[in-house]
Formats: sequence, structure tokens, C-alpha cells
Amino acid sequence: MKISKSLVITAIFSMAFSTIHAQEETTTSGSVIQNLTPSKLIAKGQFDLKWFNNLYTQTESTFSEGDEPRQTFFTATLEGFTGISDSKRVNLGLILEFKSNVIADRDALDVFSFDGETGTARSGFTSIAPAVKFVPFESITNFSVQSSFFIPLVDNEVEDGVFLDQKGFTWQNRFFYDYTFPGDTFQLFTELNSELNFGDADDSFANNSLNLTPGLFFSYFPSSKFTVLALVQHSQRIDLGNNFEQDFTAVGGGAKYQLTKTLNLETLYTNFVRGNNTGLGETFNLGLRAVF
Repeated sequence: MKISKSLVITAIFSMAFSTIHAQEETTTSGSVIQNLTPSKLIAKGQFDLKWFNNLYTQTESTFSEGDEPRQTFFTATLEGFTGISDSKRVNLGLILEFKSNVIADRDALDVFSFDGETGTARSGFTSIAPAVKFVPFESITNFSVQSSFFIPLVDNEVEDGVFLDQKGFTWQNRFFYDYTFPGDTFQLFTELNSELNFGDADDSFANNSLNLTPGLFFSYFPSSKFTVLALVQHSQRIDLGNNFEQDFTAVGGGAKYQLTKTLNLETLYTNFVRGNNTGLGETFNLGLRAVF
């Protein structure tokens, strides 16, 4: 039975808002989006929940010239972390990923149909990862590292010509740093994401490779509860024995808004402006984050 796209989207957002309640604001001035960047850790006994949705769609790639049949890849990521140290230097968490992909020139929003049509669509939970986040230097609280180990849940990377997710283990290390300029109006955030992919080379195109993705985000805060941002990211896949290299550069922008003392909303858009052995599409992103 085909599920209504609007019904799925409405139900998802209704559940998200109905299960998250506002909590008391911390004694620190400003809001969560201003003070709790990914570089900062939460205190012992606190919880940080994030639901992030990424829709990537393309009709161009570096593998051919001109337009191609549309392909769309949707990823929903649920992250949960809790603080375990009085010094705010260690957080433990878990990450779960769900994907829905459609090809063969199907409409981009068909990823929300979850119909599993043979040869054009696949969906399901694809990976789970225990994670730890820590501040390595006590004197630099705005520099942190998030280390996660992704365990694949897919049986086959490709079935009936439809790719779902890579079948291999990934050790991901993300390095975060932010700097807030005097006046609390402008903020610079940087990230270096490294992913070591390993497993049987026949199982995935990504196995036995290292992916490095630096990113730069510049934010402007008209108020403590609202920010707009611009970003640039570059990704470079290095061959460690799989005979496949890849790179791309993306630019974009977005906004964040503090809906309640606990809950904030994030929207983001990126465009792949160049690359090698990659698609040249665009992403539309929507996220909800609750800290309590």
C-alpha cells in the first residue's frame, strides 16, 4: 500500500513536537544555538537529542555530460548523547541512520513513499554507531572530538540496481572548533570529519578508503535565538586499496531558530559546485535538536 507523503511528514513532525517538552534554561546567557555549538559538551546528567534529515537529489554528475535521470537519496539520522563527567569533558551517545533512495527519474519526494518498488526504490535502517565525545584539552573547551564506530545493517549495498548504503565498517572522527567574536554577533565554526572505511572490497565501493571532509561555517546572530549562516565544505576520498578516489566541493547556507528553551530548528541548503567521480546535486536539510 502506498503511503501518503504529506501524511508521513505530518506524522513525523507531530511525534517530534509532542514528545519534546521545554525545560529550564541554563544560567548561561544566550540560547542553545549560540552556546552549545557542536564544539561544546553537555553537563553530567543532561541529554542532547538531534534528529537531522538530509535529502540529496541530482540530475547531473561527473560521469556523463548533460542531464541524467533523477536520483534522490534521503538520510534521517537520530543522535542521542548524555554527559557523564562533572567537568563537561566526556559525553557518551548512540547514532542510528535510516535511508530511503529512489532512482530512474522518480520524483524527489518519492523517497517518502517507502514503496520498495523493484528496480527504483529501497529503504531501511542502514547503520548504528556507539559514540563518544570528549574535550582533549581542559584549557580549550571550544575544541572537541567526536569518535563513532558505524556498524552496517544492510545485507547488500546494491539490489536490483538500487544503491542503499555502503556495506562496511566506518570509524568516524570529527574534530570541532568554534570562535565567537566580541559582541556575540558573529561566530566561526570549523569541522574536520575523517572516515576510515574498511571491509571486503567486493562489498562496497568505499571500503579500504579514507574520507576527509573539512568544513567552514560562518554565522550571524541578529538575536540570541536566531542565526543565519554560510558554509563551504570539501570532501576528499583517498584510495587505501580499493582503486577508487573521489572528491567534491559544496557551498550553501542556512538558518537556526530557538523554538523553546529546549528545542531548536535548523534548515540548511548546499549545492555541489564541482567534483570528480561524484554526483553534482543539491541537498535540502532539516533538523530538530533538544537539550535538557
